[in-house]
Amino acid sequence: MSRGKRSTLLLRTALCAAMLLAWPASARTQAQGIHGENSSFLGEGVAMVWGVLRGASEASTQVVLRIAPAGGEYRSVSVDGIDPFTQGRKVLVERRPLGDQLEIRTPRATFADLPRREIHFYKQAGRGTEEPSLTVYFMGLPDTTPEFGSEAALLGYLDHTLEKLLSGKGRTP
Repeated sequence: MSRGKRSTLLLRTALCAAMLLAWPASARTQAQGIHGENSSFLGEGVAMVWGVLRGASEASTQVVLRIAPAGGEYRSVSVDGIDPFTQGRKVLVERRPLGDQLEIRTPRATFADLPRREIHFYKQAGRGTEEPSLTVYFMGLPDTTPEFGSEAALLGYLDHTLEKLLSGKGRTP
């Protein structure tokens, strides 16, 4: 590994450790928290796949997250973006039913101010006040997330990767 890559890796590791230590204990204990490290995730009854649809500019580039149940009891999902330094939190996706699968799109530019993503899973389908039963968090857009220049290529990748995960033939964390 080159010296520059090693320095970058050390800096990222230190930043992640600092963010975790700075995170309030109350936020960490609300639900079971799982670190979703890769662009494809299977565990705790859910499957998720990330992809990027490049736009004509950075402002029009979209991050796409496809979520599907994988034997879990989860009926609804919400997504928060968090600034790890100020602990500022913004609801990016209001709680909505998971169904057979759910696709969430957010501008890639939102990762600049709100890099931490928390995907909250609820056992009830409604918009009640219950706490999430599971939170899968990502410390930014996973480095392994592929980018696509066309909607068709992105959707094909998401379909194929999710199918592999759910069939037990895909990569898991």
